[in-house]
Amino acid sequence: MPEPTKKDETESAPPPPEQKSPEEGGTEKGKDMDIREMASSSDEDDTSVSTPPADGMSKPAERKDSVWSIGEGEDAEKRDDAQRSTLFVEKPQTGTVSVGGNITFIAKVEAKDLLRKPNVKWFKGKWMDLASKAGKHLQLKESFERHTKIHTFEMHIIQAKLNYAGNYRCEVSYKDKFDSCSFDLEVTESSQAAPSIDIRSAFKRREVKQQEEEPEVDVWELLKNANPSEYEKIAFQYGITDLRGMLKRLKRMRREVKKSAAFAKGLDPAYQVDKGGKVRFMVELADPTVELKWYKNGQEIRPSAKYIFEHKGNQRILFINNCQMSDDARYYVTAGDEKCSTELFVRDPPILVTKGLEDTSTYIGERVELSCEVSEDDANVKWFRNGVELPNDPKSRYRIKVEGKKHTLVIEEAAKNDNAVYSVMTTGGQSEAKLSVGLRPLKISLALEDQTVRLGQEIHLKCEISENVTGKWYKNGQQVEASDRVKIYHKGRIHRFVIASSAVDDEGEYMFVPDEYEINIPCKVHIVDPPKLHLDGLGENNTVTVVAGSKLRLEIPITGEPTPKVVWSRGDKGITDSGRIRSETYSDSSCLVIDAAERDDSGPFRITLKNEAGEDTALINIKVVDVPDPPEAPNVTEVGEDWCVMTWEPPANDGGSPILGYFIERKKKQSSRWMRLNFELCKETTFEPKKMIEGVAYEVRVFAVNAIGISKPSMPSKSFVPIAVTSPPTLLAVDGVTDTSVTMKWRPPDHIGAAGLDGYVVEYCFEGTDEWIVANPELTDKTKFTINGLPTGSKILVRVKAVNAAGESDPRYHPQPILVKEVIEPPKIRLPRHLKQTYTRRVGETVNLVIPFQGKPRAKVSWQKNGSPIDKNDINIRNTENDTIIFIRKAERGHSGEYDMKVEVENLEDKATIDIQIIDRPGPPEVVTIEDVWGENVNLSWKPPKDDGNSAITGYTIQKADKKSMEWFTVMEHYHRTSATINELIIGNEYYFRIFSENMCGLSEDATMTKESALIAKDGKVYKYPVYDDFDFSERPLFTQPLVNTFAVAGYNATLNCSVRGNPKPKITWMKNKVLIMNDPRYRMFSNQGVCTLEIRKPSPYDGGTYTCRAVNELGEAEVECKLEVKVIYQGVINPGEPFILSENNQFHNKDF
Repeated sequence: MPEPTKKDETESAPPPPEQKSPEEGGTEKGKDMDIREMASSSDEDDTSVSTPPADGMSKPAERKDSVWSIGEGEDAEKRDDAQRSTLFVEKPQTGTVSVGGNITFIAKVEAKDLLRKPNVKWFKGKWMDLASKAGKHLQLKESFERHTKIHTFEMHIIQAKLNYAGNYRCEVSYKDKFDSCSFDLEVTESSQAAPSIDIRSAFKRREVKQQEEEPEVDVWELLKNANPSEYEKIAFQYGITDLRGMLKRLKRMRREVKKSAAFAKGLDPAYQVDKGGKVRFMVELADPTVELKWYKNGQEIRPSAKYIFEHKGNQRILFINNCQMSDDARYYVTAGDEKCSTELFVRDPPILVTKGLEDTSTYIGERVELSCEVSEDDANVKWFRNGVELPNDPKSRYRIKVEGKKHTLVIEEAAKNDNAVYSVMTTGGQSEAKLSVGLRPLKISLALEDQTVRLGQEIHLKCEISENVTGKWYKNGQQVEASDRVKIYHKGRIHRFVIASSAVDDEGEYMFVPDEYEINIPCKVHIVDPPKLHLDGLGENNTVTVVAGSKLRLEIPITGEPTPKVVWSRGDKGITDSGRIRSETYSDSSCLVIDAAERDDSGPFRITLKNEAGEDTALINIKVVDVPDPPEAPNVTEVGEDWCVMTWEPPANDGGSPILGYFIERKKKQSSRWMRLNFELCKETTFEPKKMIEGVAYEVRVFAVNAIGISKPSMPSKSFVPIAVTSPPTLLAVDGVTDTSVTMKWRPPDHIGAAGLDGYVVEYCFEGTDEWIVANPELTDKTKFTINGLPTGSKILVRVKAVNAAGESDPRYHPQPILVKEVIEPPKIRLPRHLKQTYTRRVGETVNLVIPFQGKPRAKVSWQKNGSPIDKNDINIRNTENDTIIFIRKAERGHSGEYDMKVEVENLEDKATIDIQIIDRPGPPEVVTIEDVWGENVNLSWKPPKDDGNSAITGYTIQKADKKSMEWFTVMEHYHRTSATINELIIGNEYYFRIFSENMCGLSEDATMTKESALIAKDGKVYKYPVYDDFDFSERPLFTQPLVNTFAVAGYNATLNCSVRGNPKPKITWMKNKVLIMNDPRYRMFSNQGVCTLEIRKPSPYDGGTYTCRAVNELGEAEVECKLEVKVIYQGVINPGEPFILSENNQFHNKDF
């Protein structure tokens, strides 16, 4: 069985010391030779990839996509022929080559069915993977022919040696496909023998004849291309016991061979020997008289049976016999002051499998032991399952036991998935065996038994089998899972199925099936239940009430298993399944049916149930009832605004069932539609209908209700009309007081009602008495009344009542006593807001101004216009006690002026002035002159109109007309200047111009036209441009918008703004209290398009003061100033809940708290 390999098999691995080839042996020198000679040469420098010599055995130059393999793969055993699939289309053939010659072996694989390149390995003998030996003497090459889809793999052997002869193998694999081919290489002697090669050549590179220094090749160089994770695997494969020490020591080896004066020939960098073997160290001295000493790990070596010294001329030789692992060390020899060192590696011999594994068969759950024996005690052995290495982990179900040379793989309880091929591998061999795990024959110790179980009792099925295996329960072929109701138990070989409370559905065929066995254990379960009548839905004494004339269908639930037989009877007579009274029977119920029930059907009926489990019987009483008789007509005893109170008597016959309550309905007398008033039964014989319309006649009636139904309605009551008094009058107030009278006013009631309002009654009483005196013997329909004949100085209380057909309403009282004494009220003119500014009207419009005022008693109003009395024939004046009206039917411009109003009460007076402006359309402008004509342009000028229509001129409208047609066209509107240039005129035409004036009333009725026309001359006329003097824009600073006194709130940013103009642009500076503000972070200054802004960040009361803005240019300077007051708001400091404002001039002290 092949050893498991990693997925990426092309990744190279470091080559540890190789095992000896079978061809090497006999002589001491032969023991030191190794197949490593394929990877390096003792005489020449080798490279990783080189082109083979061009001879008869070599291949021509390959394609550009050819790749030379220099990596090392893993060892693998030969596969079973049964598992191989044919991948090779051409296999390498056995060949012969002479010593020093070259030979090539070729293998070809077809890639038609392969998605990627197959994996190919070349082996020598059983274990040696040649991928790690690639070098000067061995080269591996791959190529792919795209047209034929053929992969070609070549192995070139260059300058063959005798020890290269032997058996070789080529393996190819792709996923689960595998193929292998073996072939032989025979190397024959040539006339010129090749020089002998020592194993030491595997560990070093010698100097070439030209004495060119090149880096040595050591063990680390051989291992450097391997993945560190594969070091232990390679060490196990090649028998390296101290891999860590080997790598550490090989890394210390010298990389250069320096020329020595004492040693003509020094030690090789490294030597390798098998455990128990013999090794020979030899140096050649330049001076044979020099004293020589040998050392091992720094300790001098003395001659003994183990260490033998030999002298041959200039050669000094050290033999080490019976090498053990303790001899694996660093050795060096000294000659005078010079030293020459080497490393000796001692390798354990390969571990052989002396007794292989044997195929084993067992049963599930049994203990399994797979044993083998190896050639050494406590040897390192690896176990595999289907090619996958088994871990030696305590948590693993596989346990590995070692007893000297015996190694055992133990499986405590074998399972079915343990069926596999198990193998053991050592450094010198392997063995494999097949483990088969099967089922033990099953015997039924206790079978299931058929059961008959009463409904509700426990179902307990139990069986026992010979093996402790799980299984499944089935009912009628369907698997049954464990649940809250169904319990399934398994303990050892016993299996139980339990249902604590059986149901009818539990009846059926049950079966237990052991897992992995093709047998079943069946049984039957039969459920029985005694018959039972379920009369829970019936009334007391099993009484059933039915309404006369209706159909009774009485359904009685029944249970019983098997289904019981049902018999109905009345007295001694049985009831059949046909007729007016009949029975109907179903699987789970039985029905008694009575069509059109009659009073004679009342009485007991018997029902009887029978089955094999027992009998049950019961008596059922049938009672036939009817709806009650209607009550007598109800009486209405009391009537309100939208309600009434009605009563009635219970019906004479309740229909055999107690009266449960009553339903009440009402309708308007003239309507036929009745409306239900209550949706819940009224238990009493008194009811109060509400939400009726006042003044509308109504009738009511009553229904009696029992358990059977609703009676017919009673006779309607006598008709009645809801009516009510009004609500009290509202807003009772004093309108006027004299020395002998009091005038009261009020508003009508909020709710008058259907009875209407007949009038009001005013009553009064003197303070301190309870006698109310009617002030108006007859009702008054007005909401104002004067109580006369009152004594001066007295105090009275006043109330007012509203009266209608239902009577007097609740009174409305004046809240305070009223003193009968005239009170002087100072005059006050309440001038409307729109009259506080100039009041403008157009000529012909109506002027109607109402100006309210106050003042008592007998306020006197007078008017004057521009200081003179008003002509009442031209302007109408009407005065009342509370206001005055000035009325002009058709306003004229002469009505404009200032109107003075004066209100006098005794020695007190109040004045107000109203500015009235009557405006009209303006007159036309004065003379319009054509100032100049050039090109297509005409320059016009004119004078404003003499009559501006009593309103400012807002603009002018300019029109032009061709002299030929005299049709006028507007060229400018709303033009504000008194001169204009008319452009884009037609050359050759002659034009007249006219101008209209415009104010807020519109355009003037007439226009002023130019007396002369303007001729637009044709080409050839030279236009003389006017000469203009340069305008001087220089101007000293001037503030167009001053600073404004400002109030700021402490903690909120404040800004001061002003605007300035000047040319050149003035320089702006700010001052506080005449002190210049500079570099203060609390102030930010801005200036944009002449607008100057000072921002004060979160001011405090101390930031208040006088701020000045100064603008300076070369023509002069200007400045403006304002006052800033900063207020602090303290919420609830002095008066809780009210803000307290603290400014610079208003500070509080501790005494304020």
